[in-house]
Amino acid sequence: MAMTPRQRVLAALEHREPDGLAIDFAGTDCSSLHAAAYGRLRRKLGIEPRPLRLSCLTQQVVEPDAEVQDRFSGDAAGLFFAPRKWRQWDGGYGSPVEVPDLWRPELLADGSAVIRGADGAVTSRRTAGGHYFDPVHFPLADVTSPAELAARAAVFERWDWPRVCDESVEEYAARARASYQSTDRAVVASWRMHYLQAGQLLRGYEQFMVDLLADEALSRAILDRLHAVYLERARRFLAAAADWADIVFFTDDLGTQQGPLVSPELYRRLIKPYWAELIGLVKARGKKVLMHACGAVADFIPDLIEIGVDALNPVQITAAGMAPERLKRDFGRDIAFWGGGVSTQGVLDAAGPREIRDEVRRNVDIFAPGGGFVFTQVHNIQADVPPENIIAAYDAAGEFGGRR
Repeated sequence: MAMTPRQRVLAALEHREPDGLAIDFAGTDCSSLHAAAYGRLRRKLGIEPRPLRLSCLTQQVVEPDAEVQDRFSGDAAGLFFAPRKWRQWDGGYGSPVEVPDLWRPELLADGSAVIRGADGAVTSRRTAGGHYFDPVHFPLADVTSPAELAARAAVFERWDWPRVCDESVEEYAARARASYQSTDRAVVASWRMHYLQAGQLLRGYEQFMVDLLADEALSRAILDRLHAVYLERARRFLAAAADWADIVFFTDDLGTQQGPLVSPELYRRLIKPYWAELIGLVKARGKKVLMHACGAVADFIPDLIEIGVDALNPVQITAAGMAPERLKRDFGRDIAFWGGGVSTQGVLDAAGPREIRDEVRRNVDIFAPGGGFVFTQVHNIQADVPPENIIAAYDAAGEFGGRR
């Protein structure tokens, strides 16, 4: 008997072989497509023109149309934070996009675009000709001691829940229920919570890395306050919407392409305990946990397994120590791999359809046996990827994964 998409994904996460390869096509904002690439893909497929809806404003990636997910056998549906009102915006990507009404890019004379916070300060910027809105404002950059954090409580209150996504928890839960009941895809709730990344965005990337080594008291004070907000938010989300999601998606990058961002010892002492408690809440409600951590993160996989992570994304197979054979051999019994289907660096962006097809076949042959694999590319498909390459990758996944 054929599995539903939801059953297929859950079987893969439970290390059971599904009836065919589980496939994620843009079911998270770390396995999606830049709006420029997605617009070209839709035109290539002959889909009726209409605005694209962004799922992540920083990365400018899309929430996919159901008909495109159907075309590529996508088994996962993303549940993203949303505004009460959307509006159209011309991002210069060849197709109009839908963005939160409160998100108002300001075009500058040099061709760049900026976003301003409620106080008028520039919080993010897209360079002229750029593809993303990079964070440029770090609200705790000037803090020098834990005592100063009490006056900054408002910074933490909606951290990682953007103010432009102004729906309430109850409205979020209503959307979750509607999504769950209207699809048989596995619903992935993207909560956008993270600790190491949050510290970097609060203090500045370099400064927080210095803090972790030189000012543990301040680092802990920041993370303690963040953790308290996350726990309360998680309890509210779970109480309202746990029945309407299959998987909770977290992100916290831990690696460069050459090695870990922090030592495993520092991670275990300063970061891991927070994750263990937060993930414990989710697991207690019987939900699966998907963790996004870029780069060379093999040293952390045993820790992720220990704290209850069911699947790792994006599985950056070209990073140091991340060869598919090694990952499947050493960790494939205890954690699933959600990604690693085809590299987005040098293959999906630069190779031809035949080379892409060959790489997909190799990776499916390695990762899929015995379950524990959800096919998607390594991270988001970038703006310069031609539609032919996207079609080649997902058609190959469908063929070699028994979905065609």
